[in-house]
Amino acid sequence: MPIEIAVEKKKLQKPPLELHYLGDRVLRQGAKRVSKVDEEIRQTIREMLQTMYSKDGIGLAAPQVGVHKQLIVIDCEPDNPANPPLVLINPTIKQFSREICVAQEGCLSIPGVYMDVKRPQVVEIAYKDEHGHPRTLKAGDLLGRCIQHEMDHLNGVVFVDRVENSLALTQELSKHGFSHQAVKPIK
Repeated sequence: MPIEIAVEKKKLQKPPLELHYLGDRVLRQGAKRVSKVDEEIRQTIREMLQTMYSKDGIGLAAPQVGVHKQLIVIDCEPDNPANPPLVLINPTIKQFSREICVAQEGCLSIPGVYMDVKRPQVVEIAYKDEHGHPRTLKAGDLLGRCIQHEMDHLNGVVFVDRVENSLALTQELSKHGFSHQAVKPIK
């Protein structure tokens, strides 16, 4: 079946969707499940991809652009036109690995801020693709981390909520014009 959401991997002067930034209440609202995968959903996915590529991102969750639906787009190889993006609709985590790894994360909703975050090394998820077909995926490394990061957005969680070094986080956020008050630490 052809990918119906193919978009050119390029920067647009004016991306179709507007990003929301740390401190905006929109980022803290939970996303609703998608009841029907139709052309309207695929159009939203296309616009999310165009916005993500325009902002040099590798992942984008719908709440980041003010759409409260469980939609995620990911492309860990944005410079490779042959690599299609991953579309996750209504993703759920089936299993986490016991192995934990620490790696630096950033976020389009918190530009310029990069901090270490602990996450499970591998994650197994169930989701629907852009055709509404059920799929499963086991992912580690960058893709596994990106999936977990974007799925957090669907629950109103931002990666800085998971940063353990609060002093370094406060300094980094203020350096980039963000308030530490916008962080909701996860215990």
